[in-house]
Formats: sequence, C-alpha cells, structure tokens
Amino acid sequence: MKTGIIITFHNNEKDIDKDFFVTYLNKVKGIEICLVNNDSKDQTYQILKDIAEYCNNVSIVNIKKQKMDMSAVRAGVRFMTNKFNLKEIGYVSVNLLDMNQNNLNDFINTIIDNQESIFNHNTSTFQNYTVKKTLFQSLFSLKEFLEKSKTDNKVLNLQD
Repeated sequence: MKTGIIITFHNNEKDIDKDFFVTYLNKVKGIEICLVNNDSKDQTYQILKDIAEYCNNVSIVNIKKQKMDMSAVRAGVRFMTNKFNLKEIGYVSVNLLDMNQNNLNDFINTIIDNQESIFNHNTSTFQNYTVKKTLFQSLFSLKEFLEKSKTDNKVLNLQD
C-alpha cells in the first residue's frame, strides 16, 4: 500500500516553480500526490494541470467554490481514497506555510529528502489501533510531521 500527500493551493501561481515541481515530484516513489486547487483566481490551476501532465504520481482536484483549508483537504482525501489503495494520507496547505522562512521549493525538497520517513509514517501507531480505521484516522499533518522529524533528528544527532 502507498502513502498519499495532499497539497492545497489558493492563488499561489507566483510560489510555484513548475519545472522544479515536475523534476522533483517525479523522484518521489511509493507516494501518490494530490494537488488541490481551492478556487484560485489566478493561473494556479493551469500550472497544477501542467505539472500533473508530466508526473505519473500526481493528480489534480479542482474546487470551484473556495472552501476552508480542511474542507479542501477532505475533498482531496475523498478523491484519493476512491482512486488509490492508501495506508495513510498526509496533507499541507501552501497558504499555511511560512513563505518568509521557507519557499515552496524548499518544502518539496524536504518531502523528497524525507520520503522514506513519510512512507513509513505512523506504521507502529496504526498497527496499535484496535478499532477500525475510518477515513480521517489515517490523515496526518505533513507540516507537523516534518517539523517533529526535524526536531527528533536534532536530538538524535546530539546523542550520537
């Protein structure tokens, strides 16, 4: 089974480097990516469609009436659970990323660098569930996961 990643966008055409996305998203293995356009008024949707055209592991969901971030994520979750057999799904909203500290390319690069950790995310946690997993019990914030991994790695490096 694969892991999914949902990235939601709203009017982010200036933040998206199409060539970078195509190059790096094609390097991701074992992870399905869903780019959700949340009713952008600029060229974001067209750029996302262009990216998906060149990447085998990228799908697009276009929301025609703007929704709250979690509603946009839910639209991506519904799409991905209907189309793929996924063990869990991580999500991030581009508009919630601190673009002053990191740009979108840095975040995508972080996903690439940590794809094995993301793929194996919460394996032991989900194995310990005794109740049946519902649609949203296997959903996790990719931003929080990567921040926690970064903190854990710093602690591990200090102990070595």
